[in-house]
Amino acid sequence: MASHKTRMLAGELYLADDPEIVADAQRGARLMEQFNATTVDDQERRRHLLTQLLGAVGEGVGIRPPFYCDFGYHITIGDGTFINYGAVLLDVAPITIGADVQIGPNVQLLTPTHPVEPEPRRAKWEAAKPINIGDNVWLGAGAIVLAGVTIGENTVVGAGAVVPRDLPANVVALGNPARITRRLT
Repeated sequence: MASHKTRMLAGELYLADDPEIVADAQRGARLMEQFNATTVDDQERRRHLLTQLLGAVGEGVGIRPPFYCDFGYHITIGDGTFINYGAVLLDVAPITIGADVQIGPNVQLLTPTHPVEPEPRRAKWEAAKPINIGDNVWLGAGAIVLAGVTIGENTVVGAGAVVPRDLPANVVALGNPARITRRLT
């Protein structure tokens, strides 16, 4: 049987209390805590910590603390992206954020999933599905993007929207669940 970390990385059911996974999460937590403790005058240290924490950080990326993630190394962020206060990026599976993306305060990108059946959920099995955010997307304040979702380039997701399924490029989506309300030209 594959290790729980191998299973996690493959998107299969795994147990999160596996020592290898716990060590990775603790590493991420230490770097995240250090990043969140920086001051506005410490931009160079913030950048350094982000390059240590995240899988890839493009040029001109701005993230305002507090910032929360599981591991960090599953997150890639393209050039010119801005992430406002209170972002939660649970990166059990990869989270790919394109260039020039605007992420409002308290946005959540949530890759973890749990079994619907009670017994495996009680036994603490979980899995995850990746999230992909295209270039020039705007996620309004408090938006929640669920596991397995892809959002196409130039799309706008309204404040407080919950996105349980893919959104194409060049649309505005609002509500819970998010529904396309307008096409952009």
